[in-house]
Amino acid sequence: MVRHYLDFEKPLIELETEIEQLRRYSRERQIPSHDRLRNLEEKLRHLQEEIFSHLTAWQVTQMARHIDRPKASHYIGALFENFIELHGDRTYGDDPAVIGGVCEFRKRSLVVIAHQKGRDAKEMVSRNFGMPHPEGYRKALRLMKMAELFQKPILTMIDTPGAYPGVGAEERGQAEAIARNLKMMMMLRTPVICIVIGEGGSGGALAIGIGDRVLMLEHSVYSVISPEGCAAILWKDGGKGKVAAESLKLTARDLVHLGVIDEVVPEPLGGAHRDPQKMVESLRKVIERILTDLEKIPPEQLLNLRYEKFRKMGAFIEG
Repeated sequence: MVRHYLDFEKPLIELETEIEQLRRYSRERQIPSHDRLRNLEEKLRHLQEEIFSHLTAWQVTQMARHIDRPKASHYIGALFENFIELHGDRTYGDDPAVIGGVCEFRKRSLVVIAHQKGRDAKEMVSRNFGMPHPEGYRKALRLMKMAELFQKPILTMIDTPGAYPGVGAEERGQAEAIARNLKMMMMLRTPVICIVIGEGGSGGALAIGIGDRVLMLEHSVYSVISPEGCAAILWKDGGKGKVAAESLKLTARDLVHLGVIDEVVPEPLGGAHRDPQKMVESLRKVIERILTDLEKIPPEQLLNLRYEKFRKMGAFIEG
């Protein structure tokens, strides 16, 4: 059962509750499911299709922030084997908002780096709600350089409202840390795959978002600013986030059309949080396919293709 429902999901509550009760009854009595349950499941599927196939940009933003949505730690535990987390930037300290380390994937060794928001209130606070400090980005860069040295592919998972804007973070060089990551990721001589799994906010997301393939889960968002922040700047009213969301073109569907990302990874009906295991299986197939393709490309050609990929974004008019 879903623990939390967004406003537009509330029509599903009664049906899902009844289905769960019938399933529990069948398990406890050890009897096969009956027509009533099958009919309710079919009704639920049609209602989900009706709701989730016509989401607005604001509703997609809410889905990307959903408290039940699988976090990076879930995907790391489910997708990879023998994950060894590495800590610290070797300059200031460790940032729990960024997790990273070495692992195995289908008999391949690779380096994984991700934002980690937290799965409950206590962890959210300890992870600073997934908003990294400069040391988080410097830790990420350290791991990327290590991956390049040992010729290991890099996979990043993006899920952050943005880089932490606190005084301490700025004093320790937040902008410089992000800028350095942008520069160095363009020059890494190893395959880089970036996946937006939830919220991709501003430079805080882009700092681990420069890759040979950039993907987004279907109900994730990726934008230079949050809808509320945009509304506060344009209209001095953060409450107009719904309007701003439509203008920002921040959904996966918008961004693949604009050429900002390469691929949209479909989510289970109703979102990744309704069937995390199915989402994991979809990601496993996509990651394996892309790694197989990228491993065939020589490093020099990989660098040229990455440069061209980002260079051609946007529209330019010569005066």
